[in-house]
Amino acid sequence: MHADKAKTIRKLKTVGGQIDGLIKMVENDRYCIDISNQLMASISILKNINKDVLSAHLNHCVYQALENDDPDDAKEKLKEIEDIINKLNKI
Repeated sequence: MHADKAKTIRKLKTVGGQIDGLIKMVENDRYCIDISNQLMASISILKNINKDVLSAHLNHCVYQALENDDPDDAKEKLKEIEDIINKLNKI
């Protein structure tokens, strides 16, 4: 992975803490809107992490495949990006 590992881990730990908090909120029958707001905050951080990871992938892996004059590798990397875009559009 070529994204900033320390930053990614820090964000993932934040989401982990939020998930632990969500579990407690559900166990304690907290107000639905409060739970929903916490869920949206967790989703937002996960989307941000994904953006960082994909950006690093484009700037390193895809760029490198295009620069190496290996058409098969470049096509594979571009297909991976296309597949990810399709998955993101289904969400």
